[in-house]
Amino acid sequence: MSFTAQVKDELSRVEASSREVELAELSALVRVCGTLSFHGSGRYTIRVSTETGAVARTVIKSTHKLFDLETSLTVRRSVLHKTRNYLIEMPEQDGLAEDLIALGILVPGRGLAMGVPTALLGSDEAVAAFVRGAFMAGGFVANPYGDFHLEIAVTGEDFAQGLISLIARLGVTARLNRRRGSYAIYLKSFEDVTALLEAMGATDMARVVEVVRTKKSIKNDVNRRVNAEIANQARSTSAAADQLELIERAERALDVHALPPVIRTFMEARKANPELSLTALGEELDPPVSKSAMYHRLLRLQELVEDAEREG
Repeated sequence: MSFTAQVKDELSRVEASSREVELAELSALVRVCGTLSFHGSGRYTIRVSTETGAVARTVIKSTHKLFDLETSLTVRRSVLHKTRNYLIEMPEQDGLAEDLIALGILVPGRGLAMGVPTALLGSDEAVAAFVRGAFMAGGFVANPYGDFHLEIAVTGEDFAQGLISLIARLGVTARLNRRRGSYAIYLKSFEDVTALLEAMGATDMARVVEVVRTKKSIKNDVNRRVNAEIANQARSTSAAADQLELIERAERALDVHALPPVIRTFMEARKANPELSLTALGEELDPPVSKSAMYHRLLRLQELVEDAEREG
């Protein structure tokens, strides 16, 4: 089962606390993955198509509970994609038009509603239920171990903008992407996706995301430290190589025995320990010498060599 399917399965098990809340969820389900056909004055049929069994069960259960409408279910299997498709049909029947008005899908005297059904969304719980239904119908959430994001595909800009506003009421920021005549409500950050999962009722899957996020954070922190250590080692190795080259120049241009003892000590220590950083090299001396003092000795040696090379 994909990560998206696991989330939708958990969402399908969220129990609505009232008729208002269940209406809001069913409204979004039908609006996002349903097709409405018009057959004359007051005559309609609805077809709801989904690849998720949990979504199909929710649509049928809520439809029967709220409206006692006649429905039929056809399960088709795609040989090419090896997936099932669930087709729920609500044929032309008495009361269907009134039920569509109750769902906020039809507006009396105006036809199909363009935006979200604000009359159904008076409470925060109803808002969460509507967003939950929209996600169950057209949502996708990537596996958190990969390129993590969440999106909900819908049609109609008014509806998409309204859905973004509802998500904002849940304390989550989403953005809108236009895609070939449809719209995708898109969330990228772990914080936003986790917050939306919790708001919709997928608390178990939200905890899974948090665990993965923690693991990735630890792994990234370890990688940063390892990379920093490698970079530091590379810099130290390069610096040590430059210092050894300077010492070779000193041995050619200067009378090493006439150099100050601290300079000679630095040269001997570096030749004996080419792999150490300047700090570690100073700690090897007896008594130990600070990095600053070692650096001053290096600069003094460089000045002496450059002066000798210019005079020579």
